[in-house]
Amino acid sequence: MLIYFRLLKESFNFALNALRNNKLRTFLSLVGVTIGIFSIIAVLAAVDSLKREIEGSISGLDNSTIIVMRYNFGPTEIPRWKWQQFPDVTYDEYQYIDRNTPNIEAATFTLNVPNESIKYENNQVDNVPIGAVTDSYYDIEALKLDEGRFFNGSESNSGSMVVVLGDEIANQLFGTAANAIGKEVRIYGRKFNVIGVLKKEGAGLFGNSKDTSVWMPVNVVRRIYGDNNKKTFPQIVVKPEKGVDEAEFIAVLSQKLRLKRGLKPDEISNFFVNQMQGFTDFIDEITGSMNIIGLIISGFSLLVGGFGIANIMFVSVKERTNLIGIQKSLGAKNKFILFQFLFEAVILAVIGGLIGLFLVFIVSIIASQFTGDFEFVLSPWNMFVGTAISAVIGLISGILPAISASKLDPVEAIRTGM
Repeated sequence: MLIYFRLLKESFNFALNALRNNKLRTFLSLVGVTIGIFSIIAVLAAVDSLKREIEGSISGLDNSTIIVMRYNFGPTEIPRWKWQQFPDVTYDEYQYIDRNTPNIEAATFTLNVPNESIKYENNQVDNVPIGAVTDSYYDIEALKLDEGRFFNGSESNSGSMVVVLGDEIANQLFGTAANAIGKEVRIYGRKFNVIGVLKKEGAGLFGNSKDTSVWMPVNVVRRIYGDNNKKTFPQIVVKPEKGVDEAEFIAVLSQKLRLKRGLKPDEISNFFVNQMQGFTDFIDEITGSMNIIGLIISGFSLLVGGFGIANIMFVSVKERTNLIGIQKSLGAKNKFILFQFLFEAVILAVIGGLIGLFLVFIVSIIASQFTGDFEFVLSPWNMFVGTAISAVIGLISGILPAISASKLDPVEAIRTGM
């Protein structure tokens, strides 16, 4: 066993000396592998970062959460012209589902309405997203308060003029979140009492963030916009109890809403019951496709790098034919020659891969600076993948030159190299 370790060590040293003595050739060999590894790891890191950001932006919602609305999260067999005619869900339907569907842990009715301005004395913040929700939204979204409280069921049902602010909105209006509680702000030209401020969470993937939003009882917004306003986008969000059979729960929920709408058995449901798990699966499918496309494109760069290493290794074998003959005449085994050239190819590829990883690391730092709160992450797994791919490319690229070198006849090799 000790002999084999000595053989590997000597082969490794020979490979390093060969690389040192041919700096230009080594550099040219590194370029292709560096570009290939940089491309592959950059794609993997970008997709991982994108996926992490998307998952983080919806982390408040459990995968079992169900959203009932007129649109579907993913593809559907229903023709576009048909589902575009589906009616919006209503507040009455939300109440009916909440009261009559068993095994519901929490349900909320939400409206997405145009952004508004919010004003306090001489301070004003424009283009603020308005969250028009019922009180149970707090539990479904797992919101965290920094100061005060969220509005309760009574305030939600009666449409009390109360509001909960995001951290950044509170800071822009009052200086600090602590100074916001109990103050009156103006939204829609009406006075609202500030009862709570959420904890700071940071910006989301597309610039959306709870820090720059406000929440008020949905019935306040219903009074302002009405129930048939096309500017709103109503949704019923339902969180089933833990341990409930999700397929059965969705079937019961759908049946309740069909009953409420008076649909006949032979009529299709004119609404969609979307599950967050389906959305996350859809995201996984998209990121998976992005990974595959990126890897295919990057693979061409790596292929060029691999051919470059193989070509250089064949040239190296040709130039060192005389030395190989002398080594074999002095008793060097075929394995020694084989490992010598394999190590040279692998070391070349790994060094190129490490440079590629370093470049990705630098780019990730720069990208994070220019994308605000979006974090470009180079994970340890991607670093391992990059190094492993480099070693494999070196091994594959060097195997044929190494075999050809190890099989040289010592006499012929010395004669040819003279």
